[in-house]
Amino acid sequence: MSQETSPAHLGITRPISLASSSEEEIQSSEQLLQTLHDFGLFESEEEAQKRVVVLSKLDKLVKDFVYKVSKMKGFPDSLAKEAGGKIYTYGSYRLGVHGAGADIDTLCVFPKHVEREHFFTVMFEMLKERSEVSELTAVPDAYVPVIKMLFSGIPIDFVCARLGMARVPEDLELADNNLLKNLDERCVRSLNGSRVTDDILRLVPNVVNFRIALRTVKLWAQRRAVYANVIGFLGGVAWAMLVARVCQLYPNASPASLVNRFFMIFDKWKWPQPVMLKTIETGPLAVRTWNPQLYPSDRNHKMPIITPAYPSMCATHNVTNSTLTIMRKELERGKTIASEAIKGERPWKDLFEKSTFFTDYKTYLLVIASAASAEQQLKWHGLVESKLRTIVSRLEMMEPVAWAHPFIKGIDKVHYVTQAERAACMKGKYPADRTFDIDEGSMDKDYFEDIKEKGLWPEDKLEELSPLYSATFYIGLAPNKAVTNDAKDDAENKSSKEATEAKPAVKRQLDLKMVNQEFTSLVKGTDVYDEETMFIVMTKVKG
Repeated sequence: MSQETSPAHLGITRPISLASSSEEEIQSSEQLLQTLHDFGLFESEEEAQKRVVVLSKLDKLVKDFVYKVSKMKGFPDSLAKEAGGKIYTYGSYRLGVHGAGADIDTLCVFPKHVEREHFFTVMFEMLKERSEVSELTAVPDAYVPVIKMLFSGIPIDFVCARLGMARVPEDLELADNNLLKNLDERCVRSLNGSRVTDDILRLVPNVVNFRIALRTVKLWAQRRAVYANVIGFLGGVAWAMLVARVCQLYPNASPASLVNRFFMIFDKWKWPQPVMLKTIETGPLAVRTWNPQLYPSDRNHKMPIITPAYPSMCATHNVTNSTLTIMRKELERGKTIASEAIKGERPWKDLFEKSTFFTDYKTYLLVIASAASAEQQLKWHGLVESKLRTIVSRLEMMEPVAWAHPFIKGIDKVHYVTQAERAACMKGKYPADRTFDIDEGSMDKDYFEDIKEKGLWPEDKLEELSPLYSATFYIGLAPNKAVTNDAKDDAENKSSKEATEAKPAVKRQLDLKMVNQEFTSLVKGTDVYDEETMFIVMTKVKG
């Protein structure tokens, strides 16, 4: 783990300290690195090579796609072949901090005569025909339009950008701001994933130490269930920018020292003071960049972390009051453990103890999305998940709730049910003996053999059963103690009879009827929803 740093300082301020780490901190870094290995965070050479092969196939597929669309538009064969097309990676894979089984964020760029609609039709059909591809779904109306899939078992998030050039050369670099001219906002957002990742790597003084520190923070965030941008926590890029800022402030620090300072700094950070890796730059586009003085919506960001690439955006606009509260609690816990671990007073593995979310609350709100086929469920699951934070924001406004804690992902299951059982299933009640957990990549697995082998249903009546897929999203509800205490005080100030009759706490109990109606209307009002095959139910359960 090198202690070298670049001569010029990086970041919007000078470093806090240029001091190198002590022998104790270097030794702690070795222990930390071993702990990361113990958690299986580094993929094998075989897995790494498999990713290279998959990316090579995708790159060729993109060139074939551009050629196909070019021919559809009447291009002569020579020009169609020269039109190019290229892929870029971004996110954790590009940063060099992906683990075994992690997804690859991949950007496809193509020339101006190819349109986004072609990506979601022609390319989608080309992917559908590939034997290596499974769990394929398109989300063309997302904030960043995306095709999601498994390619040879590797999760891929595939986004696209249409460039304003006649051909895409193989040596094209995306750093030039002029590439963004005349592009629509969705293409700019797609390109920014790759541009931001590359900027982060350019803006840290020691990439090796940055990667070890970031692997640590990512594992901590995943184990403590605060790693999910769509739900309202931080995604990988936001956590990376926070770690990168600490690297700028302590350019010669060892990984363990960086992790310790990460928790020390962000436990006390005065949000909504923004975190930035460089000053916000102007550029050639008439587009909006993050500016809370100019835009009221930017002033509403709870935890602004600003992307370095032009045009600068807030990577954390999904954070709510509740998710910020939860992350603050986790940062405080992390600070306590890291400060002891770096001194050898406790093992680093304590930092990564799994979240106790499912036992932390007395009351949970369940949102259950179900559909009749795997293909429909992939779309329905994605839509409901993307809207879940609207429930959290609504609950935060309700007096009996101190905060609403969403779990970072839905729990996927498949149920084999009869037609008569479907009415109960629409209310979230499924036959336990014919319910199976769905692991990532196993959405298409057939469980009829399991049912037959275990004698769960008469073999001669198996045709009565059909699969129903569900995803259950959990939100833990923390009671507002001030409301509870006020209710108790009111009751104590009355006679026992009056207290029984008045029941002041009942007047302030949590009424979810309006939350349910609003959310149901929201998701059912989209193009994704199919009344015949998709169902949504919201229910409250005790922990």
